[in-house]
Amino acid sequence: MSAFINISVYKFAPLADLPELRLRLLQLTKAHSLRGTILLSPEGINLFMAGSPEGVEMLLTALRQRPGLETLTAKYSESAHQPFTRLLVRLKKEIIAFGVDGIDPAGRPTAKLPARTLKQWLDEGRPVTLLDTRNDYEVRLGTFRGALPAGIGHFRDFPAAVAKLPAALKQQPIVMFCTGGIRCEKSTALLRARGFDDIHHLHGGILRYLETVPADQSRWNGECFVFDGRVAVGHGLAPGTHELCHACRMPVSAEDRASPLYVPGISCPHCHDERSDAQRAGYAERERQVARAAELGIAHLGDRDG
Repeated sequence: MSAFINISVYKFAPLADLPELRLRLLQLTKAHSLRGTILLSPEGINLFMAGSPEGVEMLLTALRQRPGLETLTAKYSESAHQPFTRLLVRLKKEIIAFGVDGIDPAGRPTAKLPARTLKQWLDEGRPVTLLDTRNDYEVRLGTFRGALPAGIGHFRDFPAAVAKLPAALKQQPIVMFCTGGIRCEKSTALLRARGFDDIHHLHGGILRYLETVPADQSRWNGECFVFDGRVAVGHGLAPGTHELCHACRMPVSAEDRASPLYVPGISCPHCHDERSDAQRAGYAERERQVARAAELGIAHLGDRDG
């Protein structure tokens, strides 16, 4: 049996008294030895957390007692090891950075398309555009066959990318997708505001699709990047083959790790030429400090809650 339960949760809902809520959640998560990140904003909540089954359920129960979060649902997975190194509970202007005023996913939700319905549509050959709203480095790991990438380095770039979409798409069915669904809540709302009429988003995101649709029936190629220690997952949410470069935070494949430019914790083919010798020396020193902290059985300073 796996030692840790991992949950990912988001919900767009008006939230008030955020400093008080942050303090309560910080106390609760520490008391139950949970690790991960909770983001709170006036527009809602977004969290990735891991710990014991009892601790995770205690957190969810507390959140569901909050007005607006009563119907909160979580995506569950299991791991043998704690995938997060620290605990963060933070207040933000937005739970997912976008930078466009007037976008209200809670007030004007877009139709959610279940994973099995998307499979059926694709099997039937329906004319539909699959729009990948994720960042380019995520798309490199995997995406749906024939999908149209947004072509962005960060989600904040998505509004500008929308302006470059072919005008003909405004009259065509579009299914937008992202890792777990949160980015699609905002991106679909934006497209509707920009005149795109037939818009859906994949309910539960790629993770729900990989969990629901068997590999031999799937239109997904590759792995899906996830924002925790697993780095990437495949069908059935099985652990993927990618690791994380601790210098630039980019996922690195087995081929990347075979490169002479890859030095664990210090450089990889994605960042080697973008870092100075002084920076790489700093990364090497940090790796030594982390290893020393592990030997002593203490938390490294960079792993503590801010």
